Amino acid sequence: MSEPTGAAPAATQQPAAAGIRTYPGQLRNLILATLASTVGFWAWTLIGPLSKHYVAAMHLGSEQIAFLVAMPIFVGSLARVPAGILTDKFGGRVMFTIVLGSAAVMAAVTGLVGTLNDFGALMVAAFFLGVAGSVFAVGIPFSSAWYDPKRKGFATGVFGAGMVGTAVSAFFTPRLVAAVGYLPTHLIVAGVAALFAVVCALFLRESPVFYTRTPQPAFPALRRAFTLPATYALCFMYAIVFGAFVAFSNYLPTYLSTVYGFNAEQAGTRVAGFALAAVIARPIGGIIADHVGPRLVTIVSLVGVIVFAEIVSFQPIQEVAYGGSFLAMALLLGLGTGGVFAWVGKVVPANSVGTVGGIIAAAGGLGGYFPPLVMGLTYDAQHHSYFVGLSLLSVFCVVSLLIASFFGRKAATERAVAAAKNAG
Repeated sequence: MSEPTGAAPAATQQPAAAGIRTYPGQLRNLILATLASTVGFWAWTLIGPLSKHYVAAMHLGSEQIAFLVAMPIFVGSLARVPAGILTDKFGGRVMFTIVLGSAAVMAAVTGLVGTLNDFGALMVAAFFLGVAGSVFAVGIPFSSAWYDPKRKGFATGVFGAGMVGTAVSAFFTPRLVAAVGYLPTHLIVAGVAALFAVVCALFLRESPVFYTRTPQPAFPALRRAFTLPATYALCFMYAIVFGAFVAFSNYLPTYLSTVYGFNAEQAGTRVAGFALAAVIARPIGGIIADHVGPRLVTIVSLVGVIVFAEIVSFQPIQEVAYGGSFLAMALLLGLGTGGVFAWVGKVVPANSVGTVGGIIAAAGGLGGYFPPLVMGLTYDAQHHSYFVGLSLLSVFCVVSLLIASFFGRKAATERAVAAAKNAG
């Protein structure tokens, strides 16, 4: 940590035996970025674990609570596009500091507004709280730049484990509310976010790659990103695997309360287990993708999600059945998120990783925005059933499976042609 703020790190090291470049400080920066992401995700998902509190305090219906839970997801998704572009230009250290500082302010504001029991005002606060979700688009290019192409799946997979913040939120938020109260809980989260904003400003450093590449202006960068076929394929696949994770992490407390009658703490414990399983699986998915390719990892993930979504849709009575199915689905979604994002560093030009990564991350967030709305709108109150919403997840997984198969073959062919040209 001796180098000045903004200065390039020391010279690279390249072990000849492994043929993989390493940079001094890469693991430290990856861990710090992952912790920062964890805090950002906690702030981003503050609303979902308290859904039962808002329903009781404001007498909300299923559609209203669905829109409230989805609002930060929607805004956080859209904010990822400019966040990715700005990260390409200003670097992860600056953007982590800005995003977490904003998250601190909005966590406190959300707590203050929530005490008014005014649904409209809370929706506005939830809108601005969504900016915290853009932390993901900051960390992907930051982390990817620190690692050799052969280990980018590992880097983005480890950083992606920062989505454990959803598990932290699901487990601790309702318990903190029960222990210290609604407003103090939000002030605690705000304090943690502010602390990490300072930590990022003081201790994060950019990769040497950041100082050697030439970032593109915003609009040409966006235009170039949308000319890449990989952008569209990866956006759709990530919208399914990450979107389903985000949707379940935020809506599962409502689902478990409605279908199985769990209280906030009981539901939060189970949602934390769901999120933690996905978080553990994500870096594993990235590491496996480095060895066997992202295509196989993504296909296995999607097939498994289809199977377990259909099992859950029939609402098995025994917790070992529905709990085990949700846990298996979480593991598969984690593998899928790691697998899909492992493609980014392999098929996207280095100076566009932040922009394309921001677009894909936005697609993932939007994929998490619509399912809670669909679940709320298609809920069968007579039978306490979410069969339609879960079946739609399976349908979209089938479409994504076809895209993964086609895109994977095409990407492999293009890499083989490029390798042959380089060899020639």
